[in-house]
Amino acid sequence: MDAPKPGRPRPAGGCRGPAPGFTLIELLVVLAISALALAVVPPLFSRALPGVQLKAGARDLAAGLRAARARAVARHRPVALHLDLERREARVDGRPRAIHLRGDWPIRLTAAESELGDPARGAIRFFPDGSSTGGRIALGEPGHGYRVDVDWLTGQVTLHPLEPGA
Repeated sequence: MDAPKPGRPRPAGGCRGPAPGFTLIELLVVLAISALALAVVPPLFSRALPGVQLKAGARDLAAGLRAARARAVARHRPVALHLDLERREARVDGRPRAIHLRGDWPIRLTAAESELGDPARGAIRFFPDGSSTGGRIALGEPGHGYRVDVDWLTGQVTLHPLEPGA
């Protein structure tokens, strides 16, 4: 360190140069960039949201069907998942909470004739041995949707993308 030269005042506190921190201009530039990001990013998320809601709905239905099967096996009695297409909800026998399918994509139910109440309602029923009446629930459009299949013999629930032309 250099010794101070005579006749020259020494800086107070030993600081040399400008004080540390941000200038007002730097803060304004950061705020402008943040405002721009807040204006641009949310529309990107909202465009992706319908696809996310669609996949979440398919997963929720698959989980509800698996829960119905497990309940039938554990309780030694038939248990059904009832699907109401008008209200866009599904409900498992003996469970108070409904599965709500938010969104405006189409829902199609293919089930055993004995389980179809009317065109807007139906069910897939599971039996104590794990088997089921079988069926399929399709959500969305071919190429942009999902189907939940229930095997009638094993009661196995599988989730697949809806392929174009399906």
